[in-house]
Amino acid sequence: MMSQQTVKTRVAMEKDRDAILAVHMNAFGEGEGPVIVMLVDEMLDDVSGEPMLSLVAETDDGLVGHLLFTSVKIEPDHSHISARILAPLAVVQNRQRQGIGGRLIQAGLRQLTGSGVDLVFVLGYPDYYSRFGFKPAGVQGLQAIYPIPPQSADAWMVAEMTPGTIENCKGTVRCSKALDHPKYWI
Repeated sequence: MMSQQTVKTRVAMEKDRDAILAVHMNAFGEGEGPVIVMLVDEMLDDVSGEPMLSLVAETDDGLVGHLLFTSVKIEPDHSHISARILAPLAVVQNRQRQGIGGRLIQAGLRQLTGSGVDLVFVLGYPDYYSRFGFKPAGVQGLQAIYPIPPQSADAWMVAEMTPGTIENCKGTVRCSKALDHPKYWI
């Protein structure tokens, strides 16, 4: 029987990088894994995504999860609004469905709120992310940089950290250069 070790969340350090990439490889498997690993590697070096927040979930055996938030801009000019995108989130396969991803999301949203971030975007499963306060963004006038197919429209979501931000903000969300590629928006 596998021991339920304590899982701690903390801000990632430079020395965690190889372990972070290994988490994504494990989580996404042989098919998608290599693409996601390259993306994460690129995102971690991409100054256009700063300020970023990189969080890890750790047990005594090493890293079991990783979550990255990078900066986004809302065009036309909403430079007074501080916004991030949550991407990607990974938990190693043998620790999935144990609440680790949720703990990383909650820890990240708490830190971002504390640092004055107004909005957080995600492209993901509506049933999952709605638990953390995310709601469909397109219907609120906040478009993704690439068109989201109508059947997946609800997957493009936003969480409002500063109440009242969305009603004064419409436009298109522009991500870091690393994320600004149509293949990541399918």
